[in-house]
Amino acid sequence: MKDIVFCSNNCFVLYSAAVQAKNSENKESAPSLPQSPMKERPPKAFHQYSNNISTLDVHCLPQLQEKVSPPSSPPIMFPPAFEAAKVEAKPDELKVTVKLKPRLKAIHSSLDDCRPPSKKWKGMKWKKWSIQIVIPKGSFKPPCEEEIDEFLKKLGTTLKPDPVPKDYRKCCFCHEEGDGLTDGPARLLNLDLDLWVHLNCALWSTEVYETQAGALINVELALRRGLQMKCMFCHKMGATSGCHRLRCTNIYHFTCAIKAQCMFFKDKTMLCPMHKPKGTHEQELSYFAVFRRVYVQRDEVRQIASIVQRGERDHTFRVGSLIFHAVGQLLPQQMQAFHSSKALFPVGYEASRLYWSMRYANRRCRYLCSIEEKDGLPLFVIKVVEQGHEDLVLTDTTPK
Repeated sequence: MKDIVFCSNNCFVLYSAAVQAKNSENKESAPSLPQSPMKERPPKAFHQYSNNISTLDVHCLPQLQEKVSPPSSPPIMFPPAFEAAKVEAKPDELKVTVKLKPRLKAIHSSLDDCRPPSKKWKGMKWKKWSIQIVIPKGSFKPPCEEEIDEFLKKLGTTLKPDPVPKDYRKCCFCHEEGDGLTDGPARLLNLDLDLWVHLNCALWSTEVYETQAGALINVELALRRGLQMKCMFCHKMGATSGCHRLRCTNIYHFTCAIKAQCMFFKDKTMLCPMHKPKGTHEQELSYFAVFRRVYVQRDEVRQIASIVQRGERDHTFRVGSLIFHAVGQLLPQQMQAFHSSKALFPVGYEASRLYWSMRYANRRCRYLCSIEEKDGLPLFVIKVVEQGHEDLVLTDTTPK
């Protein structure tokens, strides 16, 4: 028989055949007990664990079955980002790709997992999401303005305003229509009745200078001289910007001087391409935008007199909400009665004004004002013209 070595609490006990024989002799010498009518149960294995004891009755050592751990679930495999983006690009579509970045999941095994537990907040686990918008290159064509207008007309959601009328005002210097670029000829300024000049075209003329208040002086003088001067670039009349070099006769329009690559300086001087220095200059001016208040200085009394003296008027003279129609006239015998210390009352004067209505609080109407003669004295007449009502005529002997 083989010997069995059992370990209990760092004590080794040798169980041999001699011990087994001794135990059997003790059993034979003991008096036999009456057998019970119950069936004999099979003897159970008796285990005794003690220190420094040699009598250990061990009939069989039960073999413990190893617990087989359940098969671990395979990790979830996600496609990489570049594979997720490989989707067939349709021509007029905008693709949106959503990528899920999974967290590393612990795989159950017999070994202890040393990784820290996942972050939790109120019992919920967080997942990281990232959205990637992929716009195909060269395949997506944005709609033009005409297609957008047609689409809005079909929907009926917006009202398209009327197109802005073309600006037919022409500069007297460079002969270009409409306002110019801010970093160029700039906006149009009124010189006289239906006469316009670009701000920089007038400002960079040789004779013109600017006052501290923003008034441009000698614009009319520069315009008269420009009618006889030909531009070196476009060979048209109206050139007023000359080269500052002594005895140089090259003269340009302001816009032509920019095209000819003339050099402008901060002291309002200019050099033609033949006399400009090579390379850059400290005082060179490369930006021509003017955001300050600038206007053309003119004789307004003479201008109004020229408007009044014209027989057939093709233009409308307007001051605020007052539209001027006719100035009228006064005879020598009427001078004494048709004036006051502040104003003249010429017979035949006619003007119209847009003002608040007398019938409605939130509307305006037209008031036609005129001066007539009655019994050698002026008679002031106001005709109220309002849509939906008959004309109302009011008269009095004083303008108030």
